[in-house]
Amino acid sequence: MLQKLQIQNYAIIENLEINFSDKLNIITGETGAGKSILMGALNLILGQRADTAVLSDKAKKCIVEGYFNLPLHAELKQFFEQNELDEDPVVILRREIAPTGKSRSFVNDTPVNLTQLKQLAVLLVDLHQQFDTLELGSSGFQRQVLDAMADNSQLLSQLKEKFTQLSLERKKLENLQTEQSAAQKELDYNQFLFAELSELSLKENELEELEGELKLLSNAENIKQEIAAVYFELKESDSALVAQLKQIQQSLHHVKDLQKDLPALYERLTSSVIELDDIANEIETVGTHINYDAERIQVVTDRMDTGYKLYKKHQVKSTQQLLNISKELEDKIVAVQDGSIQIEKLVKLCKELQKQAEVLAKEISERRKKQIPVLTMKVNTLLKQVGMPNARLAVEISKANLSASGFDEIIFMFDANNSNRFEPLQKVASGGELSRLMLSIKSLVAEKLNLPTLIFDEIDTGISGEAAKQVGKIMQTLSARHQLIVISHQPQIAAKANAHFFVYKQKQGAKISTAIKLLQEEERTAAIAQMMAGENPTEAALQNAREMLAG
Repeated sequence: MLQKLQIQNYAIIENLEINFSDKLNIITGETGAGKSILMGALNLILGQRADTAVLSDKAKKCIVEGYFNLPLHAELKQFFEQNELDEDPVVILRREIAPTGKSRSFVNDTPVNLTQLKQLAVLLVDLHQQFDTLELGSSGFQRQVLDAMADNSQLLSQLKEKFTQLSLERKKLENLQTEQSAAQKELDYNQFLFAELSELSLKENELEELEGELKLLSNAENIKQEIAAVYFELKESDSALVAQLKQIQQSLHHVKDLQKDLPALYERLTSSVIELDDIANEIETVGTHINYDAERIQVVTDRMDTGYKLYKKHQVKSTQQLLNISKELEDKIVAVQDGSIQIEKLVKLCKELQKQAEVLAKEISERRKKQIPVLTMKVNTLLKQVGMPNARLAVEISKANLSASGFDEIIFMFDANNSNRFEPLQKVASGGELSRLMLSIKSLVAEKLNLPTLIFDEIDTGISGEAAKQVGKIMQTLSARHQLIVISHQPQIAAKANAHFFVYKQKQGAKISTAIKLLQEEERTAAIAQMMAGENPTEAALQNAREMLAG
């Protein structure tokens, strides 16, 4: 339950603290006294956006704190675990609005974002305001009512998980089919290009090596002549260089031991003779392997021409780039083949997930249908109790496309005058009728929910007399299991309170601020009499107020 609410520097509230009863709390006061401001402050800790316009003193920050004393049920435990927050029997929600406009939110003094604050608030409080009766006409709310009555939460959680998975797999399938369609269009051309490259069967650096070979073959005769000439000068001519060096070596051999530097020079000369002789032999060998081969030239030229055409076609400049393109084309061709297999698997998986989701949706639908007569009977009984003896609620359910909430389309139908002409609720019900209908429905649904606190902001608009008295009784009954905080203008409702708070304006110096106090017995009598008869109630009004409080 909401144990305590503290408000600082919000609108015309300077500093306010309210300690609520765990049963029926009624808040009354004159129009403009600040009841709606209280709800605005409460909305801040429930995740509503705010700006610096709410600051009473623009130099100070606004602080709103709510203390919730409650057992941690499964959903709350899950929230605290998922958000890595400390569990505590007293949950403190705090919202701060700085003069700069910056907003900060806290749960048990741990900073949280606004989304987290809203998620937690939904588990703590059901806030119903006058305009929220419009929610009754939404198909989503109507479905939630039936699901609450049918205890469908666990099945809906399973269906949501299954439908989410189905949606993800369908998206994958759709994307893969789109890719496959585009790839299929290019498949024939890619296969042609790949075959063209595969037929050439290039090896790494082959075209670059062929280019070198062609230069060698084209200049073979000239190279062979030059090599022969070099070999001749080194070893075959009358003044062959190798022979001359050998003679010089022999001359130095005779005197090399007569001077200390000569042995080293002799060794160097000997090495030169050996090296030059080796060069001559190797150059001769090279020359024997160089031959003009017109047939090989033609083979190399043809292969290079084919390769260069592919260079130009693919706009590349190396053998490796052609090999890379060949691998990419092969991968694309394989991907098309693999894609077809993957599509078959995804189609099969989607069918299976669809089947599983439909099984869950069918069970949810059957449970909803079983609750329709129960819901309508109980609501229609309550409608008579709140002064609508001729009003009746009916529920139509039909099959729609499968979604995370099942495949039911649910419409609440309403007949206000026992005419047997039911129309969709939002088209025919008045504001007062919607308010009483909403209270009747929530009084039933609340029994199925874990919400400890229900807040009704002027839900009694448009009713009075006996109807208001019956609304008060329903709230009183509901407060046996749930904490209720109700802003009301009806004395019949105020008389049912376990705690009656009165909101008023007070003047402090030049400033006017909102204050609130918990009324004692005599103060309650006076307040209720004033609600009936005005600022100066008669003794009859006071006696009537006493009777209301006694009854």
